[in-house]
Amino acid sequence: MRAPWPEDPPPGPFRPSSWKSPLRGPWLTAFLGSILLALVTIVAVTGFLSHAAYNPSLGMNAIVPAEDDLGFLLFDWPTSPSWLYALNQGLHVTVGFVAVPLLLAKLWSVIPRLFKWPPVVSPAEGIERAAIALLVGSALFLFATGVANAQIYYPFRFNFVLAHYYAAIVFVAALALHVAVKTPVILRAYRERGVLKPLRDDLAHTESEPHDPHGGLAPEAPDAPTISRRGLVGAVGAAGALLAVFVGGQSVGGPFRSLALFAPRRQSFPVNKTARSAGVTEEMTGDGWRLAVGDRSFTRDELLAMPQHTESLPIACVEGWSTTQSWTGVRLRDLAGGSSGTCFVESLQPRGSLREATLSADQVANERSLLALKVNGEDLSMDHGYPARIIVPALPGVHNTKWVKSLRFS
Repeated sequence: MRAPWPEDPPPGPFRPSSWKSPLRGPWLTAFLGSILLALVTIVAVTGFLSHAAYNPSLGMNAIVPAEDDLGFLLFDWPTSPSWLYALNQGLHVTVGFVAVPLLLAKLWSVIPRLFKWPPVVSPAEGIERAAIALLVGSALFLFATGVANAQIYYPFRFNFVLAHYYAAIVFVAALALHVAVKTPVILRAYRERGVLKPLRDDLAHTESEPHDPHGGLAPEAPDAPTISRRGLVGAVGAAGALLAVFVGGQSVGGPFRSLALFAPRRQSFPVNKTARSAGVTEEMTGDGWRLAVGDRSFTRDELLAMPQHTESLPIACVEGWSTTQSWTGVRLRDLAGGSSGTCFVESLQPRGSLREATLSADQVANERSLLALKVNGEDLSMDHGYPARIIVPALPGVHNTKWVKSLRFS
């Protein structure tokens, strides 16, 4: 049976002699891949936990259709410790940025395989290469859109959260298959060259790995090295460390916040959505505002006349930033009037997809969960949710609804 492509490879990158770097080889790819696997595992786990933190099984919280959701993520997100979501998203975003240089280096190390000739020699190899295409494509999509989201930049026209969720499922499935297939190759590379031994070689002792004529990564005719493997790994690590500093400060806070040069929310008390962008006006929040609670309603003065409680609680957003402030207001469980169920929260916000949210029974019952009327001893500003907003321990910032219009307890 005749092959579907010519026997001789086309000119250019399809010819093994085109690739000259003496650093490429099974060991470098295995080493970079091992570190990248640890980082993307953290990113994937915290990403799915972020989805779970939305309590998607409740009321208006569903991000994806119920039949498409992963069942193990449908549980009541805990309210303790109060910094749980801040830690989760800080890790998700910061480690995601740190992984970018490693991802690029890993792709550089295996790029000759993209131009392997012939492309496929067996059905099994065809399946493997299709899985790799899914892995690389989903990884680039997730990291590119994730970085854009962390920068609060949305050049795309699709729902980021929904697309990110489905792409993550594809990525994890493709990654699991890739790891299963490549584990023997990784172990063989470590067995033959050691786990860390190649990092001890300086530039003068950096040599190419033996060339494998059957589609290997080591070059057929390598050039002299211009950097050692230790130098390459060090440069990638330094780039990751700088990204950690320039992004992580928005999560760590304190004096580190000013170092978060790549984070758009470096203020001590950031605002993601202003009242103006949400369409909330002073006329809507003025003297005529009343909070509907079931069949009752309260003015702001009546709410202020109720027992007030002050809690120091963080607020954290999916983009990775977090801040801890002192909130004062009425406990949600007091407003529930003995109800032990969930709470449907509606905002004055006339537009946007997040006008409504549902709090779990545990979140309502927590003594630190508040309908906040003040922050740091002062009335809420319009941009921070005046006349009243929700603040619940460990709740994603997007569900700490601002400009609350009504509460309905089940």
